[in-house]
Amino acid sequence: MLNEEDLIKFKEILYVDSTKEHIEKRKKMFRKIDGNGNGRLSLSEVDKGIRDILKFKDVYQMKQVISRAFDAAKDSVTNKNSKKGSDDCIEIHEFKYFLSYLKKYFDYYEMFSTVNTDGDKHLTFDEFQEAVPQFKKWGIKITDPKKTFNEIDLDKGGKIYFDEFCHWAIKNNLDLNYKEDENISEDDDEPQVEEIQQTQPEKKELNSTSKNVHIKNLEERIKILEVKNKNNLLKILV
Repeated sequence: MLNEEDLIKFKEILYVDSTKEHIEKRKKMFRKIDGNGNGRLSLSEVDKGIRDILKFKDVYQMKQVISRAFDAAKDSVTNKNSKKGSDDCIEIHEFKYFLSYLKKYFDYYEMFSTVNTDGDKHLTFDEFQEAVPQFKKWGIKITDPKKTFNEIDLDKGGKIYFDEFCHWAIKNNLDLNYKEDENISEDDDEPQVEEIQQTQPEKKELNSTSKNVHIKNLEERIKILEVKNKNNLLKILV
């Protein structure tokens, strides 16, 4: 695993934005790695370019990450040029995707390397179970480690390899820089919502006398309206 200084340096040169500056830097980087100038990058050219041009001598430590990102990028654009062998290479319009995938998979590689305590490039159940608190820091709470381990272990070989780990990490949006909301306690799955009691307007009961007065007044108002309407009608007819 690369040291922290190399990690920072490496991520700084992954020009993945759509700004004019990043577009120009991507083109320049592509041309440098494309030694034979055929407009396509093979996996071996990418390995060599990262080692010699980007100056990361210990490129062998990144083999899994590079390979995973390369495979994802070369399948990201369906309308590839009709050049022979292009399906096994990255073209200029796929290079941005390669750098983006490289950045993401490198985060996953850091996670995988952190929990793979013995460095044998696969996770045993014991390693996975011990890493449950660490996974929570990356944004996923595991309640049944054995069940989750078996779900990740796609080939049912009793071990989790980097490809399987990446598949699970993507599905669950694991984030190396995830930060839990400090306003929500660990014991609460949902924030507490204060109940608001709505006050209903008080209903006033009318006594019998008040009811009679109310009815009488209502009848008088109706008669007045009828008279007004009758007068208006007569005015119209005249």
